[in-house]
Amino acid sequence: MELELKALTKTFESFTAVDHVSCTMNNGVYGLLGVNGAGKTTLMRMLCTLIKPTSGEILCNGSDIFSMDARYRGMLGYLPQEFGYYPDFTVKDYLMYIASIKGLRPATAKKRVKALLARTGLTKAAEKKMKKLSGGMKRRAGIAQALLNNPEILILDEPTAGLDPGERVRFRNLISEIAEDRLVLLSTHIVSDVEYIAKEILLMKEGKIAHAGTAEELIAAMPQRVWLCTVDKSQVPELTRKYMTSNIKSGGQGAQLRILSREAPFPGAAQAAATLEDVFLYYFEEKSGDEYDVL
Repeated sequence: MELELKALTKTFESFTAVDHVSCTMNNGVYGLLGVNGAGKTTLMRMLCTLIKPTSGEILCNGSDIFSMDARYRGMLGYLPQEFGYYPDFTVKDYLMYIASIKGLRPATAKKRVKALLARTGLTKAAEKKMKKLSGGMKRRAGIAQALLNNPEILILDEPTAGLDPGERVRFRNLISEIAEDRLVLLSTHIVSDVEYIAKEILLMKEGKIAHAGTAEELIAAMPQRVWLCTVDKSQVPELTRKYMTSNIKSGGQGAQLRILSREAPFPGAAQAAATLEDVFLYYFEEKSGDEYDVL
């Protein structure tokens, strides 16, 4: 399976939401990482044929997805950030209903629903009404509906939004498991969602793919900008005003700050190895005037 984006662009009047994006993806997990408003959802809606690009192409195994029409949509599974459901349907009834919309025969649908309930850990909740589910269970039901047609391409828009840390871990593990034989594109602004499961991470900023690579490649490509400083607590406000600070750990009268800066921000500051979170802050965090000395 191969998806190729060629100079993909989408404008809304004078605003360009997606700006000449080009990339090629095949089986495995791809993380689309960026702040809210970066253009991730617009890009995904084009990939799902919900909106058409202003210019550029999306090719699936060499064919234009809009020309493929229903043939392409039959290969596609989609979990939007907010997906609709009838609150009084049970989980099982909801999945059977979606299966009927997707054109699955009743006998096939029953088998698929049973298998997906087990795979997503919802077997015991099968007769529970959708409105009674926790946020994590609803997202699992959303994944199950996206997988009903056994898609070759799975597109997930902010799938862990609102989940607690435990549910987020379970969700990541599930995504990693189901990506073995399909292409999965997962958009998020949460670094940990993609850090360990994505074969490639696409950093999207202001409608463009600013950088792409594995987590290790992105970290290695970032200039050395990370410093650890141990200071008196009274100095913290001034340092956080002046520098981009990713973490503050207090203890006693002192505090340890993790700061992104071109040069040592404080006497005795020690350089530290960067993480993917540091990369995210380096490329995406907005500066407050000229106060942050990072770039």
